[in-house]
Amino acid sequence: MKIIEGQTFDEERALYGSHGILVKNCAFDGPADGESALKESSDVEVDHVFCNLRYPFWHDHRLKISDSEMTELCRASLWYSDHIEITGTKMHGIKALRECSDVVIEDCDIISPEFGWSVHGMEMRRSSAQSEYFMMRSDNLRFSDVKFQGKYSFQYIADSEFENCTFDTKDAFWHAKNVTVRDSVIKGEYLAWYSDGLTLINCRIIGTQPFCYCRNLKLVNCEMTDTDLCFEKSDVEADVTTPVISIKNPRSGCIRVPEVGELIFDDEEARGRVIVKGGCTGACA
Repeated sequence: MKIIEGQTFDEERALYGSHGILVKNCAFDGPADGESALKESSDVEVDHVFCNLRYPFWHDHRLKISDSEMTELCRASLWYSDHIEITGTKMHGIKALRECSDVVIEDCDIISPEFGWSVHGMEMRRSSAQSEYFMMRSDNLRFSDVKFQGKYSFQYIADSEFENCTFDTKDAFWHAKNVTVRDSVIKGEYLAWYSDGLTLINCRIIGTQPFCYCRNLKLVNCEMTDTDLCFEKSDVEADVTTPVISIKNPRSGCIRVPEVGELIFDDEEARGRVIVKGGCTGACA
């Protein structure tokens, strides 16, 4: 493997088409403001590198990035690449990861609007992220010990699992399909509308109007805090361990809850059951 160490590059396509290289203690920065530093490269390792220019890692294969920094000026840093490992790295440019596959992210700090669109196969562990439209239209995600803050996260994702995560997010999991969330906290408004096959196990859900227009929704041993107008027009099986402010017109299934402030059944198609402390309310027949 060729080693490139202690250099600064600012020209266009500085290391374009490189194969089998280690870039260490280098910087992509400078007045020439060149982009696409490592485009169309393979078998590349990047260690302690400062990335301050646009589009450095496009169409790359077998890429490892460790202990590095991608600044706000490092826009769209990884696109159309595969077999990627990123550890201990700041990813602070907009649209930092798109159309990539087979990605592992560990111990990273992400501040990147529109991060992770159309990614196929990602593991993210022990990381934090701030974003809008985070991970949209991605699939086969496996997240653990991830803290997220932002809006419109995980829309249109599929076939994914999340464990021991904390999400402070509005409009999360809209149109999500075949997703399981375990031992996590999800805070936000309008959670998981139009989802299909969403399962939450041992989770805490916080915020108004969750789980409307859902299909094949399942809650197992979950807490619900400050939740009102829940489950409208949804097909749901739910075991809730805390009082709920209000439940409105569940379409089908059964919701078990220790206490509910208000039950709203003003839609003739609402045939879901609500069991409160052993009593049955709604379409019980």
